[in-house]
Amino acid sequence: MTAEILLQSVISGILMGFVYALIAAGLSLIFGLMEIVNFAHGEFLMLAMFGAFWGWALWSVDPLLSLPLTTLALFVLGVLTYKGIIRWILGGPMLAQIFATFGLAIFLRSAAQFLFGVDFRLIQNPWVQGRISLGGLFIGLPQLTASAAALAAFAGLYWFLRRTETGLALQATAQDRQAAALMGINTERMFALGWGIGSACVGVAGSLLAIFFYVFPDVGATFALLAYVTVALGGFGNVPATLLAGVIVGLVEVLGGMLIAPAFKYAIVFLLYLLVVLIRPQGLFGKF
Repeated sequence: MTAEILLQSVISGILMGFVYALIAAGLSLIFGLMEIVNFAHGEFLMLAMFGAFWGWALWSVDPLLSLPLTTLALFVLGVLTYKGIIRWILGGPMLAQIFATFGLAIFLRSAAQFLFGVDFRLIQNPWVQGRISLGGLFIGLPQLTASAAALAAFAGLYWFLRRTETGLALQATAQDRQAAALMGINTERMFALGWGIGSACVGVAGSLLAIFFYVFPDVGATFALLAYVTVALGGFGNVPATLLAGVIVGLVEVLGGMLIAPAFKYAIVFLLYLLVVLIRPQGLFGKF
């Protein structure tokens, strides 16, 4: 293995890590706000990817052009999920909360299989294609574009949470919902907004992944598992930490697959997750 191949793999891992971080940020935001894990997060990503694909297949709209509409659609889906399902089980047993989103995931995946079939689909000739060469290293333009856009979206989310009144209200609700309500914050609105923003994150990520990744009903499962690992590494509810955790997951996935065997790349990622959970259950950085 040459130094060029190793460096190429490192760059690839970092680029994919930014996309993983954006997916995980939505999951972490919802958990930090309500301490509920959205087990349908991967299926939301799958719907975003199908939305981007059908926009291209039916109307020749590139995923980058349809990204705002896909993001808005996923935001609305997140809000409707909260209002239609989550708000009714907030005070219920933990198992009820788990089964609600897990059941939604099964429903969405089965519906996609019924409506679209199980075929693998790929967008042909997107706007961004090909690769660039930097000092003998080749970087795919779709991957570079996706990672740059994901990083920009992540930065926008961080700015929103830290610099806007609504973002600070979300943080206050996450820290103590009773105290936030006493201070005049509409916690019900914050919960719905949190679900909308968390789902919008996968709307952005799904549109970006559709540029270069196959689209099929089970596509969200792998990305969801990687997102769970990323959230656990960064710290449940710690949205900023998911950026570094996503890069770590991307590097471990790529380098593990290259140095050991491609078939074991996900096993290595989950081994890292188990080690972190055993040594530091609160994650590498704790809660935000």
